[in-house]
Amino acid sequence: MSVAMPFTAEQFFEIFAAWNNAIWPFQWFAYALGVLALLLLFRRKRYSTRYILLILASMWIVNGVGYHWMFFSRINPLAWLFAVAFLLQAFLLLSFAMLGLRIRIVPTWDMRTLTGLGLALYAMLIYPLLGQALGHVFPAAPAFGVAPCPTTIFTIGLLLLGSWRTSRWLLLIPAIWGIVGGSAAILLGLPQDYGLLVAVAAAGCVAIVEGLGAGCARHVPDPN
Repeated sequence: MSVAMPFTAEQFFEIFAAWNNAIWPFQWFAYALGVLALLLLFRRKRYSTRYILLILASMWIVNGVGYHWMFFSRINPLAWLFAVAFLLQAFLLLSFAMLGLRIRIVPTWDMRTLTGLGLALYAMLIYPLLGQALGHVFPAAPAFGVAPCPTTIFTIGLLLLGSWRTSRWLLLIPAIWGIVGGSAAILLGLPQDYGLLVAVAAAGCVAIVEGLGAGCARHVPDPN
């Protein structure tokens, strides 16, 4: 049984073109923030995780208010619900950042680190290159930091480097969107968005390993 989408693939890419043209050149600023977040991973200071969470929160706000609420809602009646979910995720990220809740996002060079960094680099570099190769040319294409799917992949990637007892709660909404967006990617012909399903699977594997007590917990020294 096929699932009917409330919009066509052509309408979908037209919305991206309108959105990207409206905010140009903010896309470059989003990339700069992404690079800054990656650099902060290796600072190992108390403020690093806070700033990383603030960067992620800003991206989810832009996607929730800008893309979903103001643009995607033109063709999808569920866009307002997606906007609320993205703003809720932004609120959670901001809360964890500002209230100093126990979470450290640092690389420890284990499988979780390699997977998380791989997802982050995929979102920033491979995702747009793969889209271009498949004929999805900017501005009629999702862009890092200002489009939901690459932003979600990047977010999951960084949160996988976090202390699991805390970061697992911040992964819930991205994982749900990963399933929604990954399923839509199949219907809309966006193979680059299959990375969403890979990201969700990676988070699921970590959850299973942690649940079995095999220990993917972060063991890092206190920052200076």
